[in-house]
Amino acid sequence: MSYSHLSFWYDAFMSHVDYTKWATYFERTCNMYGVQANRVLDLGCGTGEWLLEMHERGLTAVGVDLSEQMLAVAQAKLQEAGYQPLLYQGDMSDLPPVGSFDVVTIFCDSLNYLQDEDSVTRTFAACYNQLTKGGLLLFDVHSPTRMEAFPGEVHAQADEEVSYIWHSFAGEDPLSVVHELTFFVRQQDGRYERLEEAHFERTYTVEMYKEMLKQAGFADLTVTADFTNEPPTSKSERLFFSCRKV
Repeated sequence: MSYSHLSFWYDAFMSHVDYTKWATYFERTCNMYGVQANRVLDLGCGTGEWLLEMHERGLTAVGVDLSEQMLAVAQAKLQEAGYQPLLYQGDMSDLPPVGSFDVVTIFCDSLNYLQDEDSVTRTFAACYNQLTKGGLLLFDVHSPTRMEAFPGEVHAQADEEVSYIWHSFAGEDPLSVVHELTFFVRQQDGRYERLEEAHFERTYTVEMYKEMLKQAGFADLTVTADFTNEPPTSKSERLFFSCRKV
């Protein structure tokens, strides 16, 4: 499911997220592979925070997201910063050619929103087709350890204009979770409107991701964890994958 109600307040609710961590990972990994990242395609771009980071670094960055509402926020944000973003609405697992890129990124666990293994496999194939020879695919996902810890978690935030409660439950599929969000949005007359939406996430083992990437044609695969250069352990929460089109 794409973001709908949450899109308008996503940045406020996610203000604790430090996108410079992804920027550091991006630059470090491109340097490690010796890739000059002039043109970047960001899948699951959301409200454009990572796109903005790239534009400010002088890169040409194109964004794709399933949610029209998230893209509208991204468009306004980037234009306000003085950029003319190129954004596409669409499903990353069914992506037509939108250009030729040095790097494709799928950050902030956006890949976990795909419903099944086939969708992930098709996404990797689409990424391969968008890349120049020698180009990189970089993405991060929740680890199996993190996914198993989600069920039972409750998060809440309140302010004068909008409040939310976020419940996480185990999904029906292995290593999956359903996040149920309830919003209370202040109206002009002072009353609050209740809105609800649900989000599904699913992950796989490192070995399964590796196999899907190999099937898509990628090579030179590296897996690290939690924004470090270290390989994942049983305690790792976020897995980072990098690989090259050969």
